[in-house]
Amino acid sequence: MNQKKLFTLLLVATVIFVALAWPAFAEDAADDEHQSIVYSTIWSLAPPVIAIVLALITKEVYSSLFIGIISGALLYANFNPVNAFDAIFSEGFISSLADGWNVGILIFLVVLGTIVCLMNKAGGSAAYGKWAAQKIKSRKGAMLATFGLGVLIFVDDYFNCLTVGNVMRPITDNHRISRAKLAYLVDATAAPICMIAPISSWAAAVVGVVEGYDGFDLFIRAIPYNLYSLLTIAMIIFITAMGIEYGPMKKHERNAILYGDLYTTPDRPYEGQDGEVSAGKGKVIDLVIPVLILIILCILGMLYTGGLLEGENIINAFANCDASLGLSLGSSLALIITIIYMMVRKVLTFNECMECLPEGFKAMVPAILILTFAWTLSGITNLLGAREYVSSIFEGSAANLLVLLPAIVFAVAVGMSFSTGTSWGTFGILLPIVTAIEGLGPELLVITVSACLAGAICGDHCSPISDTTIMSSTGAMCNHINHVQTQLPYAMTVAAVSFVGYIIAGFVHSAWIILPLSIVILLGVLYLIKLITTDKDVSLDGKANA
Repeated sequence: MNQKKLFTLLLVATVIFVALAWPAFAEDAADDEHQSIVYSTIWSLAPPVIAIVLALITKEVYSSLFIGIISGALLYANFNPVNAFDAIFSEGFISSLADGWNVGILIFLVVLGTIVCLMNKAGGSAAYGKWAAQKIKSRKGAMLATFGLGVLIFVDDYFNCLTVGNVMRPITDNHRISRAKLAYLVDATAAPICMIAPISSWAAAVVGVVEGYDGFDLFIRAIPYNLYSLLTIAMIIFITAMGIEYGPMKKHERNAILYGDLYTTPDRPYEGQDGEVSAGKGKVIDLVIPVLILIILCILGMLYTGGLLEGENIINAFANCDASLGLSLGSSLALIITIIYMMVRKVLTFNECMECLPEGFKAMVPAILILTFAWTLSGITNLLGAREYVSSIFEGSAANLLVLLPAIVFAVAVGMSFSTGTSWGTFGILLPIVTAIEGLGPELLVITVSACLAGAICGDHCSPISDTTIMSSTGAMCNHINHVQTQLPYAMTVAAVSFVGYIIAGFVHSAWIILPLSIVILLGVLYLIKLITTDKDVSLDGKANA
């Protein structure tokens, strides 16, 4: 069955679902205070599930997200078509685009796209590619260099996703690393790294939602138990060193190695942009200096919004920062300085710099569209009470199973983050519940908090509607669904080992035992996968064997 027939079948199935469910949910449209009848029920999870399933099956993200939005609006309006149509815009698109945080992220996207365009047009990217080609001699080296840069940019995941992808893309292309693999490396070193970095926007978010405890101290103590983040880092090192590829990623990497096809699928949303790297007049410094300016000013922007100039120390400034506003301020100032720098260096004229403004916006249009749809879907899902539904299930059952509590919290957080596409929203809901559970000892509390954070990261990492997943696709200039499908088996491998680790952690309250044991289990699983999936036709260096 081809994709068009399958999509039509699913669309018809959705219409039938609406027709059958209408009588069960119909209500009088004259209610003064509107609330969906499905509020805080299992039906509240239907819209993201529909969108995710459609996207994975059809490999078409825009229409899949839109159908998810329509289904959510119908549920929210109790299947009143007029009210549903109104909700799509008033409570959906307009509301999401009017949100200050979202607008700040969009500004950051456009500004970063413009800075990348400036570096490309000046020739800085081409010069860096030539320099890196001399220093990085192998595919493993290119992948480890991408990983290393991701680790270094630990302050914010949005900034990480776009910067690492854009800087390393010419190098990974040169070594025939598929765009899907680059997107995975970018995504796996974004949120997981930020979640174990004490000085980051993520640490600040966690500290902000923990009440009744020293939030920063709790975050620091939870780091050794954050199995998903730590095992994801180990996963990258293991699969790179051992040359392991499996699942859909194996096909992408095989095509890249043998045929130089970095995309595998015909759908290439960034086609024509990824090859526009001008030789120009620039040198390596014309990439390094703008990137350093961007990093420094974005960090300063976040600290500024956190009250550094009002006397707050660095830790408190990060804890109180507005990452969206800080990134917008820092990146915009970096853009102005970069334009001046390019003109002073005489590698670009003023008119050439101005030409990069619309070009940078154009490069970010796919990401802006997907983010807008994803934010709208998330907003409508919240109107249906999805968070309250998940929280009520968790709050009612978890407290009675203290030994298995870390594993339960991890699983619930994964499901909630995956379906809503937000890790911050997930731990923002679950952490207050976790910290309020009675009977937890100090160490079990730390383990459970860490399980919540790890589960939120895992679900966010896997979800097609997660903004960091979308930005990773954008930074790597990879088809979004290809990125989701290829990284899902890798993320699920780490998630399964983490789940086992949290079961053991419920009995053994020691990071010195749990973390090494989990790493050994992961290594064993990967070695078994290597034995099962070894491809005798392709060597680890990407050369065909005789």
